[in-house]
Amino acid sequence: MTESQACVAFNLTDHIGSARLAPLVASAGSIAAAWEAYPDKISRTGGEIDVEREYALAKKYGVEIVTLADEAYPARLKDTPGAPLVLYVKGDVSILSKPMVAIVGTRRASQYGLSVASSLAADLASAGWCVVSGLALGIDAAGHRGALDANGATVGVLGSALDQFYPERNRSLAKEMIEKSGAVVSQFAFGRYADTVTFPIRNHVVAALASGVVAVECSRKSGTLITTNIAGELGRPVMAVPGRVDSHSSSGCNSLIRNGAVLVRNADDVLEVLTPLSQAKKKNDPLTVEEKESPGDPLTPQYSTEEALIMLHVDESGISIDDLVLKTFLPVQEVSRIAMSLRMKGFVRFLPGNRIATMR
Repeated sequence: MTESQACVAFNLTDHIGSARLAPLVASAGSIAAAWEAYPDKISRTGGEIDVEREYALAKKYGVEIVTLADEAYPARLKDTPGAPLVLYVKGDVSILSKPMVAIVGTRRASQYGLSVASSLAADLASAGWCVVSGLALGIDAAGHRGALDANGATVGVLGSALDQFYPERNRSLAKEMIEKSGAVVSQFAFGRYADTVTFPIRNHVVAALASGVVAVECSRKSGTLITTNIAGELGRPVMAVPGRVDSHSSSGCNSLIRNGAVLVRNADDVLEVLTPLSQAKKKNDPLTVEEKESPGDPLTPQYSTEEALIMLHVDESGISIDDLVLKTFLPVQEVSRIAMSLRMKGFVRFLPGNRIATMR
């Protein structure tokens, strides 16, 4: 069994992903060896693992299977915790490695939300960004459609297997995306229906593929906030389009902005955040507030005075909110608010024990 086939085999089992697989591989020496030693070779449906059948179905449906062991697997996704073992891709696999921005929001979108999502997507696609979303009704679909109308690239991430497409009303949209050099992606093995478990998993992939996430319209209890929360944890900038203060469908976006998300009026606001990120070189050492901006360093953080005070005491190992209160002499509510703002901007990550740390 090859490394790729072993990834597919593990993906067909239950209760194991890349995080649980890592120590098994470290112990066994390879993914294939880990599979040989794995005792619970039972599929999610209770039967035997049939890797050959999975590849046969992929050939039947014109789907390419890309695993963590393959060079075609998008590096941005591979570098995130909990990366899927397998991606089932219908369309252009190479597009998954292009710079992406996520546009997400409610299924029950207003005309205002649909118009903004479509316009933002079109302008961002025209600027060379690939628009990624969850192919859901409402804002997601408007984002995909806007990118297509601008002859741009767009990727849809499903909350179901590719052969159990959901929602049915967006099947023709997905087909058009594939025909126009885009892609539709799932991490779920053939036969998996969409349910309340699969959608949050799908949201993780959307956030991880993107360089930043824009919430266009959502309520305070929307699944969209799962995506923005994951984005914050992964260090992706979180942006949001404001809405009327008395609008239930905009209450989630307004709360995001109040908690530090970047306010978005148009594509220029998004590009102002994303363009430096796409141009910056990766650094091993965390950036500090003492660093001076230079022509070759477009990612130098632009902190407010309060944020700079907090960041003076934050490092990669982390510091608790209580210790920050003692060191900065700021009220605990203010420290918490600033920490959330820094997280939304992708400067810090939250750790267990009410601690914050710089990004890795």
